[in-house]
Parts: sequence; structure tokens; C-alpha cells
Amino acid sequence: MPSPKKILIVDDEPDICYFLTTNLSRRGFLTSFSNTLADAEKRIEEEPPSILLLDNHLPDGRGVDFVSSILPRFPEMKVVMITAHDSAQDRSKAYHNGVSFFLAKPFTIAAINQVVDLVSEE
Repeated sequence: MPSPKKILIVDDEPDICYFLTTNLSRRGFLTSFSNTLADAEKRIEEEPPSILLLDNHLPDGRGVDFVSSILPRFPEMKVVMITAHDSAQDRSKAYHNGVSFFLAKPFTIAAINQVVDLVSEE
């Protein structure tokens, strides 16, 4: 039996972190979360996740910029951008920087589950 996939959730909203952690853990994923890009980078370097659920607007920077610095070092990691500030420019930059999916907030757990399943198969 394969080991469970690790998912790191990076969002500055505690409710979203709790919601995603609870639901994805119930599905058998190993989850953890971070509220800043600096903490996320430390966690990724210590134990890279299979999937990164990344907010775009965080206290210490933008997720679309973070992706361009982290994915070259961890190219196997799949990134799903989640944000309340959905723009064509941000989507374009995110996909250009290697993001697998871009989800606008508010999202449903069904949408998260579908995207996580899709990137898990890549």
C-alpha cells in the first residue's frame, strides 16, 4: 500500500487551514499548515509535501512570486493556488510559474477534493 501523500496548506486565514486540514486528513492525506511564506519555505525544505495548497496574498508576500523560487528546487511538488483575489494576470503568472491549478475563493470541499485527486495522479 502506498504511503499517504503529504499536503502543506499555506493560508493566513486559520478557518481555511482548519477546514482544509480536517477534510483532507479524513481522506487519508498527511496535512500540515503554515500562515506565512517564510514558515512554508522552512517546512518545505525540511519535508517536501507532494501537494502545496497556496494562498496568493499572505502577510509576507505573494504566492505567485513564491512559486517561482520554490518549484525549481522541488519540481515534483504540485501547487494549487487558492485566492480570493482572482485576476487574469495572477492566473497567467501562476500557470507560467508552474502552478497546476488556480482556485478562486470561496471554494467548496468538493472542488478541493477534485483538484487534489487530479494533481495526485499527475
